[in-house]
This record gives sequence, structure tokens and C-alpha cells, in this order.
Amino acid sequence: MADNYLEKRYEETLGANKPKVKRIGHTVDSLLLKNRSTRGYKKSYVVSPNELERIVGVCTKIPSARNQQVLRFRLVTRDSGANQVLPLIKMGAALPDLHLPFPGTEPEAFIVICSTVDESPLVDIDLGIATQSMLLKAAEMGLNGLIIGAFNRTKLQETLDLPYPPLLVLAIGKGDEHIELIPIDEGENHSYYRKEGIHYVPKVRIADLII
Repeated sequence: MADNYLEKRYEETLGANKPKVKRIGHTVDSLLLKNRSTRGYKKSYVVSPNELERIVGVCTKIPSARNQQVLRFRLVTRDSGANQVLPLIKMGAALPDLHLPFPGTEPEAFIVICSTVDESPLVDIDLGIATQSMLLKAAEMGLNGLIIGAFNRTKLQETLDLPYPPLLVLAIGKGDEHIELIPIDEGENHSYYRKEGIHYVPKVRIADLII
């Protein structure tokens, strides 16, 4: 009884005057909306090595399967070999007729992700966590990115003189595309498409995701 009385008196005397908490920064939802797969970038914006380091820096804080922490990263910028990476990657596989990226919109900064051990389900768990976390960080910084799994692994390892085989490549830059999400039913076509300069990405409604 005494405890309840004190709680009520606190709310009556101080609770009404408590300062309202103002949310500062980005919400997870806003970052997720900004984090769209981007295939066209502004050449006027040059991504710096420091920006790539900040993005990779999230990997010192995220979970890791069995806490193995086997992922390693090569940072590539306009001045450190981006022109060598570009011919070895493929972007926009669902839109082969467009030959993405368009000339003059190619990415010029990359994070090449490798592993110190052979790829396995545990390594793939880390890949998923790491790539999403890094792209959310890029979104927080006002940048955009793309996870690239279609590339010449052998040639990329040789070209960049990597000590480990590359597993994925992240393209990073300032996006130059208009991307919109559109809700679809589970059985509808999931393929992304472009119409009148807008890149549309179908996403299954939450009602169909929950079983």
C-alpha cells in the first residue's frame, strides 16, 4: 500500500512536469527505407577511405555466429582500384536489356568481403548480418549501396591480391536513382522492374509473411 501511494504521489507532483523525450537521429524503419539496392551513383560524390572504414566499423559491434569473427574486408575507392573491380562485377541481373549500371553512373567505391575460413552456413550467417549492418550504416551516413554476388571471384582475388577468396562485394556511393517499394501478394511476381525512370521493388505484404 505504501509503495503504491508513493508512486501515485510521484506522478501527481513530478510526473506531469517530466520533460518529454525527443527522438534524435534515425529510426530503424527510416534507415530500412533508405537502404535500397542502388545500381546508379553520382560521379560528383567521391567516397573516401574514411567513410568506408566507418561503414566496416559496425562489424566490431554486431553479432557473429559462435563469435568466430572470420570476415575480413578490402576497401576500394576511386584512387585504389575501383576501375579494376568494375569489369569483374555484374549488376541488375533481372534487367539484362538495360545493361546496368548506365554509363556515367557506375559505383567507384567497394567493400570486398572475404573469410579466413571456408564458406559455411555459419559464415553465411555472418555475411548476412554484416552486409545488412554495413548498408544501414551507409544509409545513416547519407550513402547508398548494393550487395553484389555476381562477380568473377578468381579474377577479383588475383586483381586485388587478396589473401582470402572474396565472398561478396558491396558497392557504395551517393545514389542517383528513384526507387519505390510496392506491396504485392505472396503469389505475385517478385522481380523488380523499371518504368518511366522509376525502379520498382515488389515486397510481400506482412499478412502473407506471417504463418
